[in-house]
Amino acid sequence: MKCVVIDDEPFALDLIKDYILRTPFLELTAEFNNPFKALDFINREEVDLLFLDINMPELSGIQLIKTLHNPPLVIFTTAYSEFAVESYNYSAVDYLLKPIPYERFLKAVNKASALKPGSLARETSAEMPEKEDKKGHSFFIKSGHQQVKIFVDEILYIEAAGNYMSIVTAGKKIMSLLSMKEAIELLPEGRFVRIHKSFVVAIDKIEAIDRHEVTLGGKKIPIGVTYREHFFKFVKL
Repeated sequence: MKCVVIDDEPFALDLIKDYILRTPFLELTAEFNNPFKALDFINREEVDLLFLDINMPELSGIQLIKTLHNPPLVIFTTAYSEFAVESYNYSAVDYLLKPIPYERFLKAVNKASALKPGSLARETSAEMPEKEDKKGHSFFIKSGHQQVKIFVDEILYIEAAGNYMSIVTAGKKIMSLLSMKEAIELLPEGRFVRIHKSFVVAIDKIEAIDRHEVTLGGKKIPIGVTYREHFFKFVKL
């Protein structure tokens, strides 16, 4: 994704630049500490994702967005939490509160990556087909020192393992330092269901359902008592 960073604070600008450079699926296209110069660039060039400081002199981030006819995906950055509600009125992908840890940054850009097909600033479904990967929607997670690409269509289940989450496909298991809530937020709605405090399963990968367990990928996974009623309603059994 082609990224532009706008921030009048040098330290904040350098931090976002560093995060972009260490994230494999992001490309730093331009950086600005002057929002007026940034406007000219955005109106001339293709931009997929904009990291935009809200509180800037002369022209705020929100005022800048208002001037754009077809804005790119936007992640707002600011030191002031009171701007959060207003920022979402402009369809922000996310709102990052400074100082921004890399894990929080990565969560935000994964959300942006999921929204990218058919959502580019200069692309509409009538003009150009969606550029979705042939294997389906995907996202990146940090595993060790790597950013690993995960294809949603290949996921069998997700399992909590202490402070880590294991994302299991037919061919591999990827460990990442995520909470269950963070893992679920990466998944598209309606295709996965939580059946146990430690397990989320892909609905279309279930091979058999018993009262107390499901089978998928040759593995039997228990259905937790507190999740049983919701699960059976979800699959209409």
